[in-house]
Amino acid sequence: MKLSVRLAALLTPAVLLAAACAPGTSDNSASDKDEKTGTLRVWLFQEVNNKPKEEVVDAVLADFEKAHDGTEVSVEYIPVETRAQRIKAAFNDPRSAPDLVEYGNTDTAGYVKDGGLADVTDEFAAWDQAKDTDPTARQSVTVDGKVYGVPYFVGVRALYYRTDVFDELGLKPPTSQAELISTAKEIRARKPDLYGLAVGGAYTYGAMPFIWANGGELATGKGGSYASAIDSAAAQKGIKAYTSLFGDDNCPAAKCAGMGGNDTVTAFASGKAGMAIGGDFSHQAVEAGEVRGKYAVVPLPGVEPGSIAPAFAGGNNLGVLKSTSHRTLAVDLMKRLAAKETQGQLFQEMGFLPTFTDVRQEAAANDPFVEPFVKTLAAGTEFVPASPAWAQIDASLVLPTMFQEIVSGKKDVATASKDAAKKMNDAFGSVG
Repeated sequence: MKLSVRLAALLTPAVLLAAACAPGTSDNSASDKDEKTGTLRVWLFQEVNNKPKEEVVDAVLADFEKAHDGTEVSVEYIPVETRAQRIKAAFNDPRSAPDLVEYGNTDTAGYVKDGGLADVTDEFAAWDQAKDTDPTARQSVTVDGKVYGVPYFVGVRALYYRTDVFDELGLKPPTSQAELISTAKEIRARKPDLYGLAVGGAYTYGAMPFIWANGGELATGKGGSYASAIDSAAAQKGIKAYTSLFGDDNCPAAKCAGMGGNDTVTAFASGKAGMAIGGDFSHQAVEAGEVRGKYAVVPLPGVEPGSIAPAFAGGNNLGVLKSTSHRTLAVDLMKRLAAKETQGQLFQEMGFLPTFTDVRQEAAANDPFVEPFVKTLAAGTEFVPASPAWAQIDASLVLPTMFQEIVSGKKDVATASKDAAKKMNDAFGSVG
C-alpha cells in the first residue's frame, strides 16, 4: 500500500485566480461510478495552529487505509477565507474536485442550492452514532428534510469576565440581561480606562443572542421561503438592548461601532475590558493575553434572571461531493473523521467542541472551562436561516450596517431594522 499524501500547502495567488475563473457552467451531476479502490481527495480547513489537527486526521487516515486495501487518501488543507471560491469552483469542475470536504455550517444551504453536496440522508440515518448528535448541529446539515453531511464540531459563545476587576469592585457575575448592562456601565463608571463590556457594531454573532433572548427572530419560514423578522417588536427590543451598550458609559461608539468579534476578544485579552462575549474557540487567545489567570466564564444571561441567552450554534461540517466516484469510501471516511473518538481527540488537541452530547458531557467533566459552553448548548441554541440567501446577507453586512446606523445616531431602531428587513427580503426573494 502506498503512503498517503498529506498536502498542507497554502494556495498561491495564481492558483486562487485559476479557481476563481473556473468554468461558469455547472457540471455537478452525480457520478455513476462507485469505485472501491484508488485515491480519495479530501479538503480540510487550515487552522492557525494546524499541526495538532493534522496528527489527529493522519491517525484516522491510517486506519481507513488499512481497512480499505488499495486505497490512499490525499489531504489538502485550504484557507478558510478563500473556501467559497475553491469549493464552488470544484462544484463546476469534478475533475479538480475533492471527494470529501470540510465546510462552514452556514454554507450548507448555499452549497445544496449549487448542487454540489451529495444527499447522505440514508447513510446518516443508518450510522449508529447519529442518534447522539446535538439537534442544532444536525439541523446545520439538513435542508428541506434531507441530510447533506455530518457535523464536525460546534462552537458557541459565552460571557468572559475579569475576576480581578469584579473582586476589586465587589461585583458578581450578572444573571440577567438587565444586570449585564448595568454591570457593564458600573465597571466603566468606576474604571473609566476600561470598556465595561466590549461590544462591536460588526459583531453579528455577539449581537444575535440579545435578539433571540427577547423573543425575536432573524427570519421566519423554512425551505425555499423565508421572510425577515428583524424588524418585529421582539427583535427591536433585543436590538435596543444591544445598541444601548454603545456609548461613553460603556463602549464609545466612535471606537466600538466598527469592532468585530475578534476585536472585542482582543480588547478583553489585552486587559482593556471588564467583560466580553467570546467563544470556546477564543480560549487560546485569552490565555495568551494580559488577563491570563484573571478571568472566568459564565453563560451569557438571558432576559429572565437565571436564564441563558440562546447562542448561535457555529461550527463546521463534513460533506461528500455529489460528483465523487468513490461514494461508499467517501461516506465511510466522513463518518470516521466525524466519529465520537475523533471529535474527542480534536477537542483535546484543538479545543473544538464535539457535536455529540455525550462526548461533550465527558469533556465538561474533565475540563471546567468547557462547562459554561456546554450549559449554553444544553439551554438551546439558534441557527441562521437555512437559505442560500444567508451568505449574501452576511457578505453584504446587512446586520452590522443596521447596528452601526443606530449607534451612530443616523437612524432609530425602528427605521434601521425596517431597512435591514427590506434588504434581507430582497436577498431571500432573489433565491426563491
